[in-house]
Amino acid sequence: MQPPAGRANEGADVAAIHEAATRIRENVARVIVGAEDAVSLVLVALLSGGHVLLEDVPGTGKTTMARAFARSIGATFHRIQFTPDLMPSDIVGINYFSQKTGEFQYRPGPLLANIVLADEVNRATPRTQSALLEAMEERTVTVEGETHALPAPFVVLATQNPVELGGTFPLPEAQLDRFLVRLKVGYPNEEGELQVLRRFEQRSPLESIEPVVDAAQLVALGARLPAVHVEEEIARYTVRLSRATREHDAFDLGASPRASLALFRTARAYAAVEGRDYVRPDDVKHVAHAVLGHRLVLSSNTRLRGRTSDDVLSEILSSVPVPVADAVG
Repeated sequence: MQPPAGRANEGADVAAIHEAATRIRENVARVIVGAEDAVSLVLVALLSGGHVLLEDVPGTGKTTMARAFARSIGATFHRIQFTPDLMPSDIVGINYFSQKTGEFQYRPGPLLANIVLADEVNRATPRTQSALLEAMEERTVTVEGETHALPAPFVVLATQNPVELGGTFPLPEAQLDRFLVRLKVGYPNEEGELQVLRRFEQRSPLESIEPVVDAAQLVALGARLPAVHVEEEIARYTVRLSRATREHDAFDLGASPRASLALFRTARAYAAVEGRDYVRPDDVKHVAHAVLGHRLVLSSNTRLRGRTSDDVLSEILSSVPVPVADAVG
């Protein structure tokens, strides 16, 4: 029996996404060792058009990962080192007077790229962080009242060092909410670290990485993510998880409706990257910490007990009933 035409087309869409995702992951894996889950979730963010907050100590490969992704999709890449003296004009660009034309012209800043690495984003002042916020949310930058569109895809990979907090300006909740996922690359195991030594012994393998997917193709594949089927009970499960954080006394601020939407979209993209045309409850649980953890504000009593958002979120994931197979078809 042939599947209905609609489902057959959806299956072809998901197969195309999975094939491209596999090529990108294998390409990035030539450089990044032992961070398969982080690589998959960055890929999910790229497909979804979402931004990534990489929160880890120096030397774990955050910059290398960003460059590897940019090279794998043939995208433009800019790295911005955020410092307290960085001004908004330093990232969005300026209007300057051209001697040749006798007119003011726009000189783009480093924010106008497909993949932007915002290194140590919490070291910039709130004013510069706000300029980044507009770009992340609106996909535009404004210079002296004139709005300029950012290229597609446009994804910010921002980094934070969780150890050195002196002289930093913590990101406000409104800006944290703009990141689709928060990840930690982490250290490789002993064998993985040995592979790193061997791979970089002569020269960086990053230099030999060639594009395996075109950036425009990646945008087109992202537009086909709705082909992934999400049962009503799965959608309801994502909502219940978010609502449970709002009702839990460990949090002063729980997950917003924007967080519910982010969880829904991320689980759908993750299913496609894994080669499935439907979302399972395990997909939602797998991405929940990365999507919700940074959007939750702990109460002072919870912090005094030494508990983290991820600790409480694990309890919620264990307590909220998971849809059974019959209910999700």
